[in-house]
Amino acid sequence: MMIPTKSFALAALALCLAVGQPALAAGPHAHEGPTETARPQLDHGKKWPTDDVLRRGMNDIALAMRQSLAPIHSNVFTPAQYEALAARIQAQVDDVVANCKLPEQADQQLHLVLEQIIDGAAKMKSGTGRDQGAVKIVRALAQYGRYFDHAGWRPLEH
Repeated sequence: MMIPTKSFALAALALCLAVGQPALAAGPHAHEGPTETARPQLDHGKKWPTDDVLRRGMNDIALAMRQSLAPIHSNVFTPAQYEALAARIQAQVDDVVANCKLPEQADQQLHLVLEQIIDGAAKMKSGTGRDQGAVKIVRALAQYGRYFDHAGWRPLEH
């Protein structure tokens, strides 16, 4: 059963930092969660590395958003469609979190992007501001492309 709460997703992201350690033996995690004003940073002027799981997940999130933008802009995207889109995006985030293999510093930067995607998906599930949730995800995808080395990545137009 997927628990789509922000705190669960952030806790799962924290577990991702314990790469190489069994999750249950990973003990408390000192990384503080990102704040609303936190922005990703480059690695001394270079983009952060990615892995296959991350690239696949982000590609699927981008594809889902790309397929949905026209009806969202036309105001014909239904609440049920927003909820289905949010669930698809959350499933990809959950997969990335469960299977990420990034170095710790890259993972910390990824947290900043994924939190925005999680927040956007939560807004799309809520009764108000669904379109703003979609915009937040599109902006997070643009940030991902600016800060992570993902060959062939193209930002979405919103």
